[in-house]
Amino acid sequence: MSEAAKPNRPQFRNINITQIVGYRLPLAGIISILHRISGLLMFLFLPFILFLLDKSLVSERAFDYFKDFASNCSVKFIILVLSWAYLHHFCAGIRHLIMDNHVGLDKVSARKSAAAILVVSVPLTLIVALKLFGAF
Repeated sequence: MSEAAKPNRPQFRNINITQIVGYRLPLAGIISILHRISGLLMFLFLPFILFLLDKSLVSERAFDYFKDFASNCSVKFIILVLSWAYLHHFCAGIRHLIMDNHVGLDKVSARKSAAAILVVSVPLTLIVALKLFGAF
């Protein structure tokens, strides 16, 4: 085959780290990654939470111990992170269930529903934070 007859094929080269870091993920992609992270957090902490629940139900003394344990600021922060994980995962899960019914799959609707997840889950997490840190 002559040089003129060869088709122009794209050349794929290794990409640099600057190209990876500089890539702007769409909002729906960010929400999807956060959905996975929140699911992982809940999965990893579930045995610990169930253990604490089990031990706190043994006696009133054990409950008082865990109540004092949960009043620590760092423990409250962990509880807040897990609360965010649950609330975000729940809201994003509803979004995915709706999308499984082939509703809102176009680009504009996907962006709006991803923004709605943030509009719902972040204020709910702020309400939990206010309650957790004693604002009301």
